[in-house]
Amino acid sequence: MRRLLLLLFLAHPFWCLAQEKDLVQYANPLIGTHKMGHTYPGATVPFGMVQLSPETDTIPYEVDGRYNPTVYKYCAGYQYDDATIVGFSHTHFSGTGHSDLGDFLLMPTEGKLQMNPGTEDNPESGFRSAFSHEKEQAAPNYYQVFLEDDGINAELTTSNRVGFHQYTFPESSEAHIILDMMYGIYNYQDKNVWTFIRVENDTLVTGFRQTRGWARTRTMYFAMTFSKPFKEYGTKDYSKKQVYKGFWRKFDPSKNFPEIAGEQLRMHFDFDTEEGEKIKIKFALSPVSTNNALENLNAEIPHWDFEKAKKEGQRLWQKEFEKIKVETSKAEDMVNFYTAMYHTFLGPTTYMDVNGQYKGLDQNIHQAKGFTNYTTFSLWDTYRALHPFFNIIQPKRNADMVQSMLAHYDQSVHKMLPVWSHHANENWCMIGYHSVSVIADAVIKGNAGFDANKALEACVVTANYRKYDGLGYYIDLGYVPEDKNSSSVSKTLEYAYDDFCIAQMAKKLGREDIFQKFSKRAENWKNVYDASIGYMRPKLSDGSFRKEFDLLSTHGQGYIEGNAWNYSLYVPHDPATMIEMMGGKKKFVKHLDSLFTMELPDEFFAHTEDITREGIIGNYVHGNEPAHHAAYLYNWTDQPWKTQERVRMILKKQYQATPDGLGGNDDCGQMSAWYIFSSLGFYPVAPGSDQYAFGSPAVEKASLQLGNGKTFEVEAIHQNDKNVYVKKIELNGKTLNRHYLTHSEIANGGKLTFYMSARPKK
Repeated sequence: MRRLLLLLFLAHPFWCLAQEKDLVQYANPLIGTHKMGHTYPGATVPFGMVQLSPETDTIPYEVDGRYNPTVYKYCAGYQYDDATIVGFSHTHFSGTGHSDLGDFLLMPTEGKLQMNPGTEDNPESGFRSAFSHEKEQAAPNYYQVFLEDDGINAELTTSNRVGFHQYTFPESSEAHIILDMMYGIYNYQDKNVWTFIRVENDTLVTGFRQTRGWARTRTMYFAMTFSKPFKEYGTKDYSKKQVYKGFWRKFDPSKNFPEIAGEQLRMHFDFDTEEGEKIKIKFALSPVSTNNALENLNAEIPHWDFEKAKKEGQRLWQKEFEKIKVETSKAEDMVNFYTAMYHTFLGPTTYMDVNGQYKGLDQNIHQAKGFTNYTTFSLWDTYRALHPFFNIIQPKRNADMVQSMLAHYDQSVHKMLPVWSHHANENWCMIGYHSVSVIADAVIKGNAGFDANKALEACVVTANYRKYDGLGYYIDLGYVPEDKNSSSVSKTLEYAYDDFCIAQMAKKLGREDIFQKFSKRAENWKNVYDASIGYMRPKLSDGSFRKEFDLLSTHGQGYIEGNAWNYSLYVPHDPATMIEMMGGKKKFVKHLDSLFTMELPDEFFAHTEDITREGIIGNYVHGNEPAHHAAYLYNWTDQPWKTQERVRMILKKQYQATPDGLGGNDDCGQMSAWYIFSSLGFYPVAPGSDQYAFGSPAVEKASLQLGNGKTFEVEAIHQNDKNVYVKKIELNGKTLNRHYLTHSEIANGGKLTFYMSARPKK
């Protein structure tokens, strides 16, 4: 008996390890790939530089010289209802409403060589292949699909900077790998500026691609190595002007010629294969050079063991998922929760080589010292919930992201913090200067792993850059006039919120002068409120409100990605004053009720492809971000129980464990971050403050690892689909008689307990 007990004791730690729950199994990358979620299903590691994913069509940006609206569907390159795959490329955005990237497409084929992708209607005319979802798998850091036309099984995995392909061929003397340097998402005519390919030997190929897409000038380098020597290779140049055609008749550059350059190139690499033979390819990226790409390759995946690379990447995902361990009563909720975590950890993406080098906004090579440099900052979306989520769960990464923003500022000729930046470019998409929200939120919450005073200076300079998007008018008049600058109401409201963030950061850092100045600017939202109608309204430069005005329209009314109903609620930093100005709590509740229950006319959906009925509840547009905080505003009224009701309703209607389970673009993780916060029972209505508004938790238990060695637990007693109302909240055993939680209460660790009920506590 003693021997048995000893053996059990010694085995206990290993038993615990074996019983550790596999959380990777719950994340489903196919969620959001149908309709307007705009997510991609392919392989990547957390915050990875490589996003290796299938492309299901080649959509031109223009048709007959006019914008092709179909291109909007393909922001991530993949649509779940498509029937063919044209290849696998190495860079993707997740959930955006605009597109770029899609670099370096590879496609395995068998049989007669075809160098054109063909069309969906006539797939046999090119190298694309039919596929079915029955023979497709997607998991964190793994994607598999059977290419039916060629009888090839394709498998993908990655490290941070390297894509790893494994293609299982049939027996053939005509096996090919196509390298398409032309393909690109957002593929308008002449997107490629220049491409270069160098065949170093019979297993190693290097090169680069320079494009002008959403990023005005972007260069990505690569190093590609094969597990087996190719027997032949060739090039097809589709450039309008073949500069080196015939190389002055000294060479035939189309066959076995080792250095090829041009605007529109495709290459093929040919093999003999046996039945079931696997040809593997490692494809490394670098923003700096082919030498760095090769260094990335050798450092990250020096072997040819596909399963090993897959498992190493999935261990990284498991490590990230373990930062929040939840218990739910339904398996579907586990899938939704960990898929949301998966989507939040896809970006921002790493943008530097293993040696710390990266290309900066000034197009020069820089060295990241003491931080990881990131790119893909969709800040108009992600300042709301994604970065506040990182401040709790990913504090070190978020501090590095701020460092990356400050590096962007240093390299900017405008001396502006990023607005929407990616791959050493500022594309200026959307409005506001929401870097300051991200920075202020980090400072306020004690996560300033950077020079906070330098960051404050950068925020102030950015907020005073008069040339930027109506900001000069805003500084002079206290609002943006619609007759001088469009989307004026949205800009005024968002500038005012950002100014609040600067004021709070200045207060934290003891800069009273800046605090006073920007506290005053933060009240500018009042200048576009029209008390006669009870809504925010565009104002003209002469001080009058514009007469022609439609409360429901999303176009030409002074707003962007929203209407007067949604944007009139956008004063996240001062809801109490906003509610008072709108007639008081009782009247405001009726207004908010109407937002969620009214019926919109069909004309509302007729004029824009980015608003769908799936993303709308009443007139509340969850598929776009301006009103993401709206359901939580009942907490500032006498009916906070309606926040609990609305939040649970949104969670249920807008998030399902299906390919079409997202009610709008995931927007680089913002939609998913909303889900995570709301499932846990609290939400950052105003990042830059230290408060989170309470909602209604949809999990039964959660354990959050905070990055500071402490744990914060959430428990919802008697929580289910009917018990959505909060009867009582306790923090560390003591009852909370308020509608918010502070960041320090989370950061200090402890336990938050919700007691749930089927009846609202009025």
